[in-house]
Amino acid sequence: MQRETGNRSMPVWPARSDPRLVAHTSLPGNLLAPAAGRRFVRDAVTEWTGLGFLTAGRCADRLADEAAVVVSELVTNAVVHAGTAAELLCRFEEPTHEEPAALVVEVSDHHPASGVTGGTHSADQSGTPDYGRGLHLVASLAERWGVTFHAALKTVWARLPLDGREVRPTAAFSDPPTRPVAVGTEAFAAGRGGRDDLEWASRGAPAFLAEASDLLAGQLDEDMVAVLAGQLLVPRLADRCAIWLDGGGTGHGPAARAGGAGAASRLVGVWHSDESRVEPLREALGEEPPVLPNAPDGGPVRVTWPDRTPPLDDPPDPATAGLSTGPEGDPDGAGLEAEGRGARTALAYPLRAGGRWLGVLLVAQHGTEPVPAEVAALVEDFARRVALAVGAARRYTRQATISRVLQRGLLPSRVGQIPGVDTFLVYEPSDEGVAGGDFYDVFPAGTGDRWCFMLGDVQGSGPEAAVVTGLARPWLRLLAREGYEVGQVLDRLNGLLLDDAMEAAEALLVTGGHGPGLPDGQHSRFLSLLYGEVVPSPSGDGGARCTLASAGHPLPLLLRPDGTVSALAEPQVLLGVVDDVAYQSHTFDLEPGDTLLCVTDGVTERRSGARMFDDEDGLAAVLSGCAGLSAQGVAERIRAAVHAFAPTPPGDDLALLVLQTGWSRA
Repeated sequence: MQRETGNRSMPVWPARSDPRLVAHTSLPGNLLAPAAGRRFVRDAVTEWTGLGFLTAGRCADRLADEAAVVVSELVTNAVVHAGTAAELLCRFEEPTHEEPAALVVEVSDHHPASGVTGGTHSADQSGTPDYGRGLHLVASLAERWGVTFHAALKTVWARLPLDGREVRPTAAFSDPPTRPVAVGTEAFAAGRGGRDDLEWASRGAPAFLAEASDLLAGQLDEDMVAVLAGQLLVPRLADRCAIWLDGGGTGHGPAARAGGAGAASRLVGVWHSDESRVEPLREALGEEPPVLPNAPDGGPVRVTWPDRTPPLDDPPDPATAGLSTGPEGDPDGAGLEAEGRGARTALAYPLRAGGRWLGVLLVAQHGTEPVPAEVAALVEDFARRVALAVGAARRYTRQATISRVLQRGLLPSRVGQIPGVDTFLVYEPSDEGVAGGDFYDVFPAGTGDRWCFMLGDVQGSGPEAAVVTGLARPWLRLLAREGYEVGQVLDRLNGLLLDDAMEAAEALLVTGGHGPGLPDGQHSRFLSLLYGEVVPSPSGDGGARCTLASAGHPLPLLLRPDGTVSALAEPQVLLGVVDDVAYQSHTFDLEPGDTLLCVTDGVTERRSGARMFDDEDGLAAVLSGCAGLSAQGVAERIRAAVHAFAPTPPGDDLALLVLQTGWSRA
């Protein structure tokens, strides 16, 4: 089976590649693999250029850069998402009358069942792309790319055409190489001086910025935003860069940060075209970023690059040992010239979004020439996108943290264990970053052997649903412990919800729609609820008596040991909708081995096209096949069936509670 983006099949290692122009290596299954892969492909291009196959110069440099980016993304995909070691193969394909010469990169992992993360081709049927956007970058650089599945390998390949590059036929250097292609050496192509950066900045800038925006906007972690930014910049627009992020305090600028209003800065990442210099550069930079003047235009500031190691093409220069900026109000760095000629300069970009200071981006090129104005302007535009992505990631993290705190406070950390009854719960919120609308509980009802259980679903999700959950669950516990019967508990909860909704609506009218009330169209606070009591049999035979009521909730199902399934109780109106409702309960006996299944509508209304999971009693059909399973086994089988019903993830919260009698801890 093969899947690819092009319209032609791409066999692995085609016969028209000269054996001398094929390089292969194995990479470890850890986070060092992408860096090793980038070094490997650069070494290979350098070797082939040295053999005379590719003319040295900016074409070879550009090819090495593009191949390194592709290898980095594919190896990261293999190591991080497949979780295995990777095999990397690079080869030149000689030109034919149909196709030009090309550099083909293949990365194989040992987990053929795993999918390829990223790319629009991997979107599910609803059009929602998978997490991870690295293959967008691969697709933008490659003429075509694809995936080939084998018995024990999955190979992702990309073909980089050599149109316009000076390529010599292999017959021109028929003598075999005197040494094999370098693997893991420290040889790198010469610096960026020969590349036509100005031409690329004018011609490729729109595509680069569009791609960068797409990649950065898909990240919900600020550190990952910084990592992607560094990989996009080096070596495409800079030979080295560093990114500091403030710790998310309330500071609004560098002065505020220096005064302690915001949290301390931290060096998130350092990137260098010569990866052997990353760690020395990190030590030279330190944790604190350069202190930038609060320039009105927020543009870049020229500073001295602090790398104490010699550049690739220059001898050591004492003037590079310190990091300094021009005086405030001197964004052009006139003060830099006073420090001496020959200092390698850098540009420091403040990262600001929404009036908040987020950090600093520092970039530089090899040599002593300043960054061209066109490239500097492009990086400034890029820095704005980085700042916006960091700000968005921080807002998401803050909201997710609030939601997790709400969930911990609103839901029990574990369900109670009824004596003689095996209890198991499955709860999966549809969005980990938002408080869900489903809630549950199992608890003892005061004195005696009476235990209560509940499974509810609040209208909506997020803060509005959390408010109702925060009211309903404690009220239910209080009413149950006051000795009210099942129907009476629902009657009183219904009245409390109506009273609370009325107070919220009045507050909304008083404040003109801007106060603490619910937003327009959400004045009602209603929910569906399945609530019941269980009293274990006093004879100790493993049975129990159960009384329950359903208010607008999917009816519970009873599974007998012989596999028969029946629905219990009668459907009744939702809570919080109609006043003066007398809710009725249903009492029955649970024999030893009986299983009671309670679910929310995230199970019954799970959709696959126009069909729902519970159409034609689909839930009962699955449950009937669970005879003989434990409570956990029943819950896991139902959960698996719900997930397998449609190719897309569930779009609603999923909760199910299983009670099985005749169970003993012994």
